[in-house]
Amino acid sequence: MQMIARALVGSLGLAGVIIALRIWMAPVDVAAQFGVDASGPLGLATIRADMAGFFGGAGAFALFGAIRNRSSFLLAPLVLVGIALTGRVLTVAINGYTQDMLPPMVIEAVLLLAFGFGRLKLAR
Repeated sequence: MQMIARALVGSLGLAGVIIALRIWMAPVDVAAQFGVDASGPLGLATIRADMAGFFGGAGAFALFGAIRNRSSFLLAPLVLVGIALTGRVLTVAINGYTQDMLPPMVIEAVLLLAFGFGRLKLAR
């Protein structure tokens, strides 16, 4: 079970790092896929810093946790993704729901389950 957890967490971590790299290289394209519009250099810098920071940070900690077989590294991705999902739920509560909001919420819920599973199964 531990090997499955390591493979799952490591794959998700690697995906996060790859997304961060893609954001750095093509911020406008990636931002558009997330429904964000970059208006000028400050907008591009914010996308590169904030969005890549989120994906890269969560991904790097998940990847380190899988490589090192250490559950403690998974606290950061759990907190980051949990805050992100909370922000989405808050948006639905304040601004209402649209169908395009569901896929990222499902992905974040699955990430929470996967990182939680890893936190339970990786070495303490």
